[in-house]
Amino acid sequence: MITRMTKYSFVLLSGDKDTFLEKLQGLGVVDITRSSKPVDDHSRDLLAEMEDIQEEISCIKKGTDTHLVELESSLAELRRAEAEVRPWGEYDADALGVLNIPVRYYRCSEKKFDAGWPSQWAIQEVLREGGSIWFVLLGDSEGFPLKDIPAPRHSLAKLKEQIADANDAIRNYKEVLEGRKSELPDLQRQLDSASAVLSKYLADAAGQSSAEDKLVIFEGFAPAEDAPALKAGLEELPVLYLDSPATADDNPPVKLRNNRFTRQFEVLTEMYGMPVYNEFDPTVFLSIFFLLFFAMCMGDAGYGLLLIAIGFALKGKDGGLAKLWSLIVTLGAGTVVVGLVMGGFFGIDLSTREWVPEGMRRLMITGDWTIAGSTYSKQMILSLGIGVLHICLAMIVKAVWAVKNNGFKNSLGALGWTLLIVGCVIAFSVGLLGVVSESAMKWLLIGIAGVSALGIFIFNKWGRNPLVNIGSGLWDTYSMASGLMGDVLSYLRLYALGMSGSMLGATFNQIAGMVLGTDPTWQWLPFVLIVLFGHALNLALSCLGAFVHPLRLNFVEFFKNSDYQGRGVAYNPLKK
Repeated sequence: MITRMTKYSFVLLSGDKDTFLEKLQGLGVVDITRSSKPVDDHSRDLLAEMEDIQEEISCIKKGTDTHLVELESSLAELRRAEAEVRPWGEYDADALGVLNIPVRYYRCSEKKFDAGWPSQWAIQEVLREGGSIWFVLLGDSEGFPLKDIPAPRHSLAKLKEQIADANDAIRNYKEVLEGRKSELPDLQRQLDSASAVLSKYLADAAGQSSAEDKLVIFEGFAPAEDAPALKAGLEELPVLYLDSPATADDNPPVKLRNNRFTRQFEVLTEMYGMPVYNEFDPTVFLSIFFLLFFAMCMGDAGYGLLLIAIGFALKGKDGGLAKLWSLIVTLGAGTVVVGLVMGGFFGIDLSTREWVPEGMRRLMITGDWTIAGSTYSKQMILSLGIGVLHICLAMIVKAVWAVKNNGFKNSLGALGWTLLIVGCVIAFSVGLLGVVSESAMKWLLIGIAGVSALGIFIFNKWGRNPLVNIGSGLWDTYSMASGLMGDVLSYLRLYALGMSGSMLGATFNQIAGMVLGTDPTWQWLPFVLIVLFGHALNLALSCLGAFVHPLRLNFVEFFKNSDYQGRGVAYNPLKK
């Protein structure tokens, strides 16, 4: 949910603004309206200082920097030169010069080398290796069919010495970088301090001067729950302030407040965009459906156990995926549960195994259903059913927030579509389940369609010409009819990804079993390697698909049908 905010306007003497901003930094709850870009040379310098510190921290953590890259590049160049000289062995250009005989160097394939050449020219073979021949031609080369190559430019012994020196330099410099890891806490403190200074400076630059630069006016927002502590702190300062509940027109920053479980998924909301102040927080819906969709796309309880292990292994680490370790564990736990329901465990179909308890097998959603004489996969029907539920929920959310923000009579169009879609889904469901008779279901559908038509075609915009409303309703009908079917079919990817992952895992198991044979001895080694490599590859591919496609279903299908915009600004208080 979205935390209620209070809007503050601060009026103070220009000479007191530094003290005032430092006090706000200490309180750490007020988001001052300020620029996020450099406003002058000073702020640009502060940003450059922060970037330098951040780059230094990154270099120490990665164990590499520009100088190390240069050293490694020089080593690679030396090794290329060594590879060119090595076939010729120890090469002394001065000693060859004493002979006062032209020497030309050649390399060609064994197939291209003519055995009759040595009888026509003074040829000395130097090396035959890897299907190639290196040789030299002494004296006159007139008429020789090959083009010579440049003479070796370096001594092999000298190159080996330089390579050894380069390796020593790289090893020593890596030890220096490794030793600098003790500097990381101090560098991080410098970065935090520079960030606080820049934040304060930008907030200062956002202040509006008035009364011939004698007064400065700041505007900011703080959570309503922090008002008592904030006001107590402001009483100690020579500042006049006005406060009022923030409204959507003020465009206040947004602070999300969710429980421990839902909070893990706020990172997904931030990826799309924060809600505006009068919008709903989609995180609670993301937490439920992204977890469910991810688990269905994985579809394997064994992979869920691996994700749990990976998540706990990342706990306590720094940066990257380590920050999301609890989310990874949660996704793994959901995959274990859904994987068991789907009957998958490291590519093994549990529903066909006699050693699995009968009660557990009865709970698994596997096999096919026969509907109206046609056979369909139960998991495919489940995916489509969940998709219909997801879209219906999105439309209900859209209608509720439309009424809340625009009033009942200005939301009749959204209410009409919600009643038509959700009402018809419910009516069909109770009819198919036999809760009501076929005749009652028919009249129920007619009633829902009639009431919905009033909102869709007649009152979709209150006070507008009915003929214009009818035209608008017809266009909306075309858009809805062409879009909803595609939206629902999009959820088939849940079934397809889960099935493809299971089939790929089963294929690796089958290949490993074929290698193992019926009387294994040494075959255990390739069997284990194939199983480990195959399932590691399948886990990586499944995780990629299980992240991207559920994210798309939430970002596109749910957000579109719920009319979520995500154009808000995240709460960023001024603090030390």
